[in-house]
Amino acid sequence: MVEPITLLLVHSPLVGPLTWDLEATSLRHGGQRVVVPSLAAVADDGPPYYRNFAAAAARALEVAGSNGPVVLVGHSGAGALLPAVAGVVGDDARGAVFVDAILPHPGSSWFDTAPEQLREQLAGMARAGRLPPWNEWFPSEVVDTLLPDAGLRERFIAELPKLPLACFEEPAPDVPDQPASRCAYVRLSEAYDGAAEEAERRGWRVHRENADHLAMLTEPDRIADAISHAVTAVTDA
Repeated sequence: MVEPITLLLVHSPLVGPLTWDLEATSLRHGGQRVVVPSLAAVADDGPPYYRNFAAAAARALEVAGSNGPVVLVGHSGAGALLPAVAGVVGDDARGAVFVDAILPHPGSSWFDTAPEQLREQLAGMARAGRLPPWNEWFPSEVVDTLLPDAGLRERFIAELPKLPLACFEEPAPDVPDQPASRCAYVRLSEAYDGAAEEAERRGWRVHRENADHLAMLTEPDRIADAISHAVTAVTDA
């Protein structure tokens, strides 16, 4: 008998678990087992940030009583966390799906990998060692366009933390990623074309949707199909 797989949907530390909530419902309707951890307030405990985020994500499996094989699914900034999460989950981690996500950068900080202009912009926005919420990094119309439903947008913004600048300066743990055959990439927006192309160079399965970065909130059924196909690809490899 084949053990059922649990999908661990990890949100970026820059946002909240609502990012995955509607997607989780859609995936469950499709017969998937899903756990959505919350990384809220984890950064307030201080460093090591990556390992603390990874421990919080993995702990959600225990709280949910989920045993057996797990596929890690990370969105946006959570992509860099997935190797550390896999390290905590251990042998049960059977694959990783990156959804419009940055790629792992073991041994380097997020600032090391970000464009210089963005690094300087964010450093200039920091107050008392913390960055403003993610929605304040851009003109207000950007999030308005991504989340046109006012109620949903209000709930999304309410979860956005003010992360310590030190999170972006800490090197990611130097731990190996999953084998190429166990990794897949779901590209949602043009901003992540470069990451999708690099994923292809690494030999990962890549699926492209012409959507936007928060399409899991606005088109959950459509994105659930893409994620489900990616999960099948990494678990059948």
